[in-house]
Amino acid sequence: MPISKRAEPALLTDQVYATLHAAILNGDLPAGSRLTVRELAEQVGTSAMPVREAIRRLEEAGMVEREPHKGAVVKALTLEELVHVYDIRRLLEVEAARLGSEHVTDEDCDRMQAEYDLIREAIRERRVVDLLDHDESLLTILYSASGNPLLVKMIQNLWLQCRAYKIVGATGTLDAVGDDSLWRYQQSLITAARNRDAISGAAVNDASLVNATNRIKALLAAQRSGN
Repeated sequence: MPISKRAEPALLTDQVYATLHAAILNGDLPAGSRLTVRELAEQVGTSAMPVREAIRRLEEAGMVEREPHKGAVVKALTLEELVHVYDIRRLLEVEAARLGSEHVTDEDCDRMQAEYDLIREAIRERRVVDLLDHDESLLTILYSASGNPLLVKMIQNLWLQCRAYKIVGATGTLDAVGDDSLWRYQQSLITAARNRDAISGAAVNDASLVNATNRIKALLAAQRSGN
């Protein structure tokens, strides 16, 4: 979508960054896509400067990397990074689920249920990005109940870093007949939260992340062998 050139330079860069950031998260710019300054500037309707600065910020965020003879590209998916990121997610999110399940309120659980219903709707309609957004909203409600905003922020930053992996996992799972991995764990997590069962909440989250790691690992391996 074209961006107004009348905006202040800093705001213009923020707008270009937001546009490219969203395109990467929703899969419009998949892993390996080249980010050519001139082409992107034409697409968003700005000069090269804010595009160049936005790409630099995406590099700092770990979403873009430099490759020889290619320049800036959307960071490729690797099995090694997948394991590392999801190992860290397990450390943080299992604890967040444990604390959240212990301190969550009935109102929080109702909000989680509303997000869960939207997850099921997105699955039926095969809206992968919406599915992931509602899943993260559900988890944010639970994790926020932990009372540790820094923990929640660290987890959300990891979600941004691994969104491309999550898209691969969700898309592949939608194509797998009879696989309920995209909603089964969330349902159990809500049950644990309503029962204020911290042990079950932590166990469900751990199982969910192990399952996600294995699913994405298998899908990436299949993609690699097919290339």
